[in-house]
Amino acid sequence: MFIKKIGIDLGTCNSVVFTPKKGVVLTEPSVVAVTLAENKILAVGQEAKEMTGRTPDTIRIYRPLKDGVIADYRVTEAMLRYFVKRAARSFRFFKPELLVGVPAGITSTEKRAVIEAGMAAGAKGVYVAKEPILAAIGAGIPINSCSGHMIVDIGGGTSEVAVISLGGIVTCSSLRVAGDKMDQAISNYIKKKYNLAIGEQTAEEIKIKIGTALPEKEEKEMEIRGRNLISGLPQNIKISSNEVCEAISDRLDEIVQIVKAVLRETPPELSADIMDKGMILSGGGALVRNIDGLIARATGVPCFLAEDPLLCVAKGPGVVLESLEAYKKSIMTKK
Repeated sequence: MFIKKIGIDLGTCNSVVFTPKKGVVLTEPSVVAVTLAENKILAVGQEAKEMTGRTPDTIRIYRPLKDGVIADYRVTEAMLRYFVKRAARSFRFFKPELLVGVPAGITSTEKRAVIEAGMAAGAKGVYVAKEPILAAIGAGIPINSCSGHMIVDIGGGTSEVAVISLGGIVTCSSLRVAGDKMDQAISNYIKKKYNLAIGEQTAEEIKIKIGTALPEKEEKEMEIRGRNLISGLPQNIKISSNEVCEAISDRLDEIVQIVKAVLRETPPELSADIMDKGMILSGGGALVRNIDGLIARATGVPCFLAEDPLLCVAKGPGVVLESLEAYKKSIMTKK
């Protein structure tokens, strides 16, 4: 069985690769390590992420996607080539077709960069589809029905809110505030409150383990290590889940505002459908505890977490690729 089609959710934090019949074949961080002297790719994915914050001067760690779009073209191409090679081990002679998920607010120049990087990575054709639609398909929403569905996709670099009906996006808004900005907020909060500098990976770990969107009665605690900014020496401190909640509250508020803005622009008929069915949350950022409760409380609209929120955008291409012809018209642009 030769894999001729590959779906890629090219995320700011993680990239997920999907092939029909096999499902998700690869989930790797979108990180690349490059040696500065030879300008050579040293490691991609998990291996490169483990080097973050631990490299000598001769090695640079890149995250080639910033806010959901390509910030470094050459490194993105190398990363795509690595994913295609890993996903398509069974064939050497066939060039696959790629379906890449991109943010809804992407410009035509940014879209062209994705297509060109895919072609340079060895694809026969590159299809580009908007992430909110892919997330909705992956979450099992019947996008071609004539009722309205609302999807809130909170990734690493972008948060996207869209109302979908009859296979297309009716209203949508994209915000470049998501998981990464939450990590940054946690890092800044600890710096301000405890005079402690922590790394990116520690901030992400705090968010994943004890992060919450609403204050909790029973707090969770976590011990973290960092460098004291006054003495310059290593130090351990304990941080609670309610402190994390306080740290990320401004970022979450920005996401809530964009959800409200999209609801305001939604036609009344579709608003009634959304009130009836509720909105669906997907993406890695949706895994922050109680975020569904926060959005539901702020908007008055029921809010549900999709099954496997992290993989929704990657499962979408799987469904699309299995019946490519049916979806071609409604969601894709091809080069």
